[in-house]
Amino acid sequence: MTDTILIYILLAVSAISAILAAMAVSNSKKLSEQLNNTTRDDEILSRELEAMHRSQQATVQTIQTSFQTFGEVISANQKTSAEAVDNRLKDLNTRFSAMAVENEQKLENIRMSMERKISALTEDNNKQLEQMRQTVDEKLQKTLEDRIGQSFKVVSERLEAVYKGLGEMQNLAAGVGDLKKVLSNVKTRGILGEVQLGAILEQILSPEQYEENVNVKGTGAERVEFAVKLPGSGDGHVWLPIDAKFPGDAYARLMDAYETGDMAMIEEAGKNLETVIKKEARDIRDKYIQPPQTTDFAIMFLPFEGLYAEVLRRGLLEILQRDYKVNIAGPTTMAALLNSLQMGFRTLAIQKHSSEVWNILGAVKTEFEKFGTVLASTRLKIERANDDLDKLIGTRTNMIMRQLNKVTKLPEQKADEIFSLGGTGRGSVEDDLGPVRQEQGSGRPDQSFGAYAADTGEGSDESIPYGTYDEKE
Repeated sequence: MTDTILIYILLAVSAISAILAAMAVSNSKKLSEQLNNTTRDDEILSRELEAMHRSQQATVQTIQTSFQTFGEVISANQKTSAEAVDNRLKDLNTRFSAMAVENEQKLENIRMSMERKISALTEDNNKQLEQMRQTVDEKLQKTLEDRIGQSFKVVSERLEAVYKGLGEMQNLAAGVGDLKKVLSNVKTRGILGEVQLGAILEQILSPEQYEENVNVKGTGAERVEFAVKLPGSGDGHVWLPIDAKFPGDAYARLMDAYETGDMAMIEEAGKNLETVIKKEARDIRDKYIQPPQTTDFAIMFLPFEGLYAEVLRRGLLEILQRDYKVNIAGPTTMAALLNSLQMGFRTLAIQKHSSEVWNILGAVKTEFEKFGTVLASTRLKIERANDDLDKLIGTRTNMIMRQLNKVTKLPEQKADEIFSLGGTGRGSVEDDLGPVRQEQGSGRPDQSFGAYAADTGEGSDESIPYGTYDEKE
């Protein structure tokens, strides 16, 4: 503030000096003009100029003195200001130093507190991590033990299943060996085909439709394994011979040739199988086909679909039918053939019993005509009963209503009390009329309205007192 005041004072003095200088210059001009215009005033002007000069010198001196004083004041103020600024700076330095020390102390306290907290937090985290590690280790150990136990259990079960499978394989190997023994023996192979054929016949046909080990020719000792009874002329029957054949050796050699892939062996084994099949067909033809005791053809049953397919593939079906009158059939085709024979049996049975069916239909027709007569008679009786009922509902009802018009009508509430008979309501009237309706339905009309009509007489106009109708009922 002091410096600002000094500056303002110096500016004011400078302004005054400038104004005085301007005034002096202005006065000098005026004096010069006066000197030019008037010489008389020279001395006056000279004196005035001298006076003014002296005044100006005094003023300048005063101004210089003022400037000097002002400079001294300014110097003193500057010195004072510098000292104040130095004091302020020293004070600020002292305060900054104290604040720095205080901040350092606070930062040190904060650092120590943070270190303690971080140390505690680290210790707590280590404890929790240790607990988590222990928990994870326990769970992992338990899971590992469970998994290992389950794995050992599964392995044990698998090993047990393997041992069991090995036992089954051994049993199967023994069974395969037994089957191989069966198939290697010609007699047992024939028994196998015979058993399979018998099972198919038993499932499809009834026991009276086929027989086993039949002497179809009637002479000699040759007996076919199975023969189906087919209807013949009159009441007789014709045998259809069916014999099971299984050329196991020839078929096995052909399968072995297919596995090796040797075309020469396949061709040789195939021709051998064809020869064996033709020989079996020839035996069936010579032994079992004897018309008219038998059909003019027989059936060779092949117990395996693979063998049947191989025979078909080689075109033996047409050859056997043409040359030997023998049809071949596998398990599937035999079932289809027997089903078709079963349908034929049913058709023949219907044809045989057709006359009986016509007789039954004639008897039904006669009885139905009698039934129509009875229905017509019943209809007439029902119409007569309807006429009687119409008369009863029309004439008799009107007559009763005319007689009841003479009776005073009671209020509805009083009538309800009378007909309620102990508080049962209007429904009790229906209950009272129930026995009357039952008697009507039992075929005794004289017990209800018929008796009333007989007492009063049809068309009578006699007056019946109130209550007499109840006594008659």
